[in-house]
Amino acid sequence: MGFGGISIWQLLIVLVIVLLLFGTKRLRNIGSDLGNAVKGFKNSIKDGEAQQEQDQQAQNQAKIEQREGEVIEGEAQKEKDKDKV
Repeated sequence: MGFGGISIWQLLIVLVIVLLLFGTKRLRNIGSDLGNAVKGFKNSIKDGEAQQEQDQQAQNQAKIEQREGEVIEGEAQKEKDKDKV
């Protein structure tokens, strides 16, 4: 018994029939097209992750720049103490 009740011999017969119908050249072309599609899909996933990381870094940088103008209360108190002296 093979996969789901299909024996190895039945799989070989189906493979031979497919080879006779399509030929090796056409099957090779289909295989390379499928490989290129998978490769393109993986590349677009990587590009999407890189873009998402860049967006996150830009958001973090914007938050840092926004907080640079804020004065922490302890620092403001030190400035007032310096002015009194």
